[in-house]
Amino acid sequence: MADIFILMLFFVLNGADGSHIVGGRDSAPHSRPYMASLQIQGRHNCGGVLVREDFVLTAAHCAIPLQYTVVVGVDSLSGNEATKQELTAVRSFPHPNYDGHANDIMLLKLNSKVQLTEAVQLISLKTGRMNVATQCLTAGWGDIGDNNTLARTLQEVNVTTLLQRICRRRWRGVPLTRTMICGVGSRSFQGFCSGDSGGPLVCDGAAAGVVSFSGRQCGDPRTPDVYTRISSFREWIMSVLNNN
Repeated sequence: MADIFILMLFFVLNGADGSHIVGGRDSAPHSRPYMASLQIQGRHNCGGVLVREDFVLTAAHCAIPLQYTVVVGVDSLSGNEATKQELTAVRSFPHPNYDGHANDIMLLKLNSKVQLTEAVQLISLKTGRMNVATQCLTAGWGDIGDNNTLARTLQEVNVTTLLQRICRRRWRGVPLTRTMICGVGSRSFQGFCSGDSGGPLVCDGAAAGVVSFSGRQCGDPRTPDVYTRISSFREWIMSVLNNN
């Protein structure tokens, strides 16, 4: 069983190869001004959200030995929009208890503060408990068909949260903790893929989760999408922000 679990984690967590939203739709222009693209040599690698003018929240498994270029204020990553801002992530703060599976959350310190505009805004962090079957959304750039078909603009998809016991049953023994949120699309094959790493689960206009891992096939409700529950890490997040 241990070998099977390790192999599964290899497939779902190995590399953040560019974000995927499958079965989604184009986001309205600049309707998600908190979105950040984490790039290496001009190529999108992970998503994230602005939580302070100089900090981006993302997934711990997005950590790399190189410095990310952080792009904000854009809908399309292929264009040169006038609202675009580029910064550099100069320091990373992965959660100290990240173990390759649980506690999959990280903060990135930017080299300077973004300029807040209509196209670049912060997102608040959701507090308190979430009701079951909460209607949320997730967003990202990249593969829209689970077949290396890249999106031309930011994509988003509606997500409904699941009971933990239902999610555990579907994942068949993969350890899911209370610091995780499970979600599914309204129909099969809607959701994120492994490369959509670090992007947000947005509920009631606030960031409630961070894209962590999914199954072998994008949006398959038999293995619901799993997000890191931000409210479980609020004290740690505030500690990093207040001390850096």
